[in-house]
Amino acid sequence: MERDRNKPGTPSRRYERPRGMGVRPIAELMPEVGRTAFRKFGFIQSSVVTRWPEIVGERHARVCAPESIRFAPGEKRDGILQLVVVPAHAPIITHVIPEIIERVNRFFGYQAVSRVKLRQGPVNPPKAKEAPTAPPSLRPIPIELGESLRDIGDPELRAVLESLARNLGAPEEDKPE
Repeated sequence: MERDRNKPGTPSRRYERPRGMGVRPIAELMPEVGRTAFRKFGFIQSSVVTRWPEIVGERHARVCAPESIRFAPGEKRDGILQLVVVPAHAPIITHVIPEIIERVNRFFGYQAVSRVKLRQGPVNPPKAKEAPTAPPSLRPIPIELGESLRDIGDPELRAVLESLARNLGAPEEDKPE
């Protein structure tokens, strides 16, 4: 056995990783990291933040966002939901607070929230969903090109030429890059 040069009489060992741990995928570790961060800010589930537009609707999600949910010590019921609201929309949101409470509680499946506190401030609206564009196979073929493509016998060549014809007939903003 080799001896450590710094300490006489102690055997030198190479570092060995503890067995049984194995390599863990990052996706397995991220929920733990995210859960800790969200709980620090008072959220039981991170999905309240990520699914806020689904819970309250796109219209309300553009003008208000959840900031935290606070519970009495040792309790997980009848919490206070803190919302950030665009100042101009605060009076409107005060009128729909009962609806917001109902929707949040329906999301949790129990009486998680009993009160809502509003704080006026800037809200980052959810990203707008892009209007789905028709796949190239569903775009119409220009009339002047459609008749000539029907005579082509090779189906693969015809499909490629039809795709090219669709893109030639499409407006500039719809063309793929």
